Amino acid sequence: MRGEYKVPGGKLVAVDVEVAGGRLSKVSVSGDFFLEPDEALEDIDAALVGMPEDASVDQLASAITGALDDSVSLIGFSPAAVGVAVRRALGRATGWADHTFDVISARAMAPVMHVALDEVIAQEVARGDRPPTLRFWDWDSPLVVIGSFQSYRNEIDADGAARHDIGVVRRVSGGGAMFMEPGNCITYSLVVPSSMVEGLSFERSYAFLDEWVIAALAEVGVNARYVPLNDIASDKGKIAGAAQKRFASGAVLHHVTMAYDIDADKMLEVLRIGREKMSDKGTKSANKRVDPMRSQTGLSREAIMSSFLDTFRGMYATHDSAYTEAELTEAARLVEEKFGTPEWTHRVP
Repeated sequence: MRGEYKVPGGKLVAVDVEVAGGRLSKVSVSGDFFLEPDEALEDIDAALVGMPEDASVDQLASAITGALDDSVSLIGFSPAAVGVAVRRALGRATGWADHTFDVISARAMAPVMHVALDEVIAQEVARGDRPPTLRFWDWDSPLVVIGSFQSYRNEIDADGAARHDIGVVRRVSGGGAMFMEPGNCITYSLVVPSSMVEGLSFERSYAFLDEWVIAALAEVGVNARYVPLNDIASDKGKIAGAAQKRFASGAVLHHVTMAYDIDADKMLEVLRIGREKMSDKGTKSANKRVDPMRSQTGLSREAIMSSFLDTFRGMYATHDSAYTEAELTEAARLVEEKFGTPEWTHRVP
């Protein structure tokens, strides 16, 4: 059995394994990484022989680390990367090439519906009712979406929100607030089975799941990079923030919001954002717009989203899909019973 893992920003690790009696009986690690001294490769192989076939990534990595002395240099990969490749070889972890992804183009609806659809689709992916799914948001009204653990009163200026008739909804993932007016952001949700982040820390999983959009940004002329823990930055500063939720049922929700053309004056009236946060969003003054995607690409929001979809389709196996009536009905129920209720929105006062 063979498994491969491309380290985000690093090298490819491949592992060929054989199993006998519930344990790894033969292991051969290879790849385009660098390793000094050469003989250490044999030590890595030997460290894995005899390990239980259900060993976790951490257990496999620990066995490798214990077999290497301080003089060994692993360049472009790590013991954990080898562990992930082993788990993939054994069918307990999966990669991009192991799946066909449903792709759903942007459809305008109430933004709270998109918040609910994140949960609906995640549960479907966990059950195997829908394959891994990439979907773009579009919305027909303004809304602030706050992170799962943010304090409502610390983030929202209630008077400003009322003055501009902007509602507030709490999402299931962590991270910061999303100031969303029609056409001002580019937002997508990627839902994958937990097997795709098997053995990856939160930091490594963010980089892994953001790989495709870094390539997509390059296609529209933006030289972007992942910035731990959950940001994407260009040469001119931050352009996007990501958030993630791992469901115990077996799915991972990873979504990203990019500023296309935000009214900074209005945002400051609705959100309680300090100077440091404003600088982080790409502006030092309220009297300008936060518009990194518009100004850096010169493209319309629709053209950028279309290009992103083309890049994703070119990199992975995909199937064009749409929301089912059952999904929309379930999302509407969740809006009424959870996401649209004061109890959920003010869960953290």
